[in-house]
Amino acid sequence: MNPYEKGIGYRYLFETKYYPDRPLVDDLGRLTYPPLFKIYPNAPRIDLPKELQIPKVTLAEVIAARRSQRHFRNEPLTLKELTFLLWASQGITSPQGYRTAPSAGALYPIETYLSVQNIKDIPAGIYHFNVRDFSLERLKEGNFASALTEMALGQSMVRKAAVVFIWTAVILRSMSKYRNRAIRYIFLDAGHICQNLLLATTALGLGACPIGAFYDEEIDRLLGVDSHTEMTIYLAAVGRV
Repeated sequence: MNPYEKGIGYRYLFETKYYPDRPLVDDLGRLTYPPLFKIYPNAPRIDLPKELQIPKVTLAEVIAARRSQRHFRNEPLTLKELTFLLWASQGITSPQGYRTAPSAGALYPIETYLSVQNIKDIPAGIYHFNVRDFSLERLKEGNFASALTEMALGQSMVRKAAVVFIWTAVILRSMSKYRNRAIRYIFLDAGHICQNLLLATTALGLGACPIGAFYDEEIDRLLGVDSHTEMTIYLAAVGRV
């Protein structure tokens, strides 16, 4: 089998290349741009602290120390630690709305959800990070560590984590501008966000590990997203090491 002809991944990359002498293949028709911020107005809300816990380490030290950590102690994270991780990964840092991680066209297609499993002062449950208001919105109560572990193909670090970051993509935020090529940028955006999270956890002396293997639509159902306009694309387990 020739992967350039049969493999869907190869076909996508080749069919979304830019060429100087012909336009990008575009069969999408008219697209509507969804809201830049997703908000659950009826969900119970936890406002995050405005003062950040800034670690006293240099960037060079953090980069050198970063490693994927899969073994966590059964000790909770603090609300201040979680707040710093959320700010570092996707916090707004300018009056224009720019964030800590870059995004193609400043379209920010990535939404952050949390499976809170062991955080002081936050009941266990599924939460959405309201970026605009810097708050958490509780979508479901209860500890979903075991269920989420099964959805992540049985990876035990998910069960042992204090919190699992779950990133979804609101596809049309990027596709309305970048059309078929947008999927390339969406995954780049997710990578930027995850690396910020990994560096932030290292700076706090915590551990984290990215996760790319999971049953996509099962996690979508856990979050309550539709698997079409919004879908899960990346996870990261975080805990104390």
